[in-house]
Amino acid sequence: MERIVIGTRGSVLALWQANYVKESLRKAYPNWQVELKIVKTKGDKILDVPLAKIGGKGLFTKELETLLLENVIDIAVHSLKDVPVEFIDGLGLAAITKREDVRDSFLSSAYKDIESLPKGARVGTTSLRRTMQLKRLRSDLDCISLRGNVQTRLKRLEDGEFDAIILAQAGVNRLEIKGVKYVLPLEFMIPAMGQAALGVECKRDSEIYEKLAFLNDTNSLFETSCEREFVKTLEGGCQVPIGVNAVFKQGCITLRAILGLPSGEEILEDSIESKVESVEDCQNLGRALALKFIALGAKDILIRAQNWEF
Repeated sequence: MERIVIGTRGSVLALWQANYVKESLRKAYPNWQVELKIVKTKGDKILDVPLAKIGGKGLFTKELETLLLENVIDIAVHSLKDVPVEFIDGLGLAAITKREDVRDSFLSSAYKDIESLPKGARVGTTSLRRTMQLKRLRSDLDCISLRGNVQTRLKRLEDGEFDAIILAQAGVNRLEIKGVKYVLPLEFMIPAMGQAALGVECKRDSEIYEKLAFLNDTNSLFETSCEREFVKTLEGGCQVPIGVNAVFKQGCITLRAILGLPSGEEILEDSIESKVESVEDCQNLGRALALKFIALGAKDILIRAQNWEF
């Protein structure tokens, strides 16, 4: 019997994700003994500072990657949107799972949607991407950093600290959370790269690396490869105001993206579409759209966004 240790963060959502992979492995390889190891990351420890102000890459992955390299764990399961586009030498994504709903959701105790919020309403979100797009629609909204696990965020909404909060619909669905008033359409709120997919990270020279390929979903692999290459070409990290979403249907990818200042000003938005047959085709498409953004001054906007005062 082979013993496999999965590294994961300790939140309810992270444990759902890790257990999903654990059960998938047990079904595929009944002779494997699969167990979880809970790890606290830098992003889990620092909860009183907005993510964008902490700085650095891999806020939710670095500690797990260190344990992979030290052979303490065999696999790390991440929300793919948290995985940096550049990997530490020796590590890679062995699989990208089928996506849940990629959209964001609006939760509020008193209001049905963003348009019905009163002037100056307090909206909780951890994301500069969401803040940028909310401010574009309603510049009067007071977008406030909302850290902590999903249960903590919901409790703060319930306690009246916020008029509304924005969460990823994927997490809402996975945890069967009730009370979503409105799922934000892609035309209004473009998601983060890789949103709603899980990334399964492993040492490239591991004996089990290739054995994890069954977890791959072709649509998800194509879409997220496109999105991640877009961000990689822009040299943007996980905590910058970039939304990018690829949809793969009938052999064709439609890629939409947005970036701008957190204030909702100086926004760039564009899309591109092409037939694709391989991951390389998808990456080329993501790169092509990123180069269009760069030609329009995207890198200057992102530099200013990273130095934004909160």
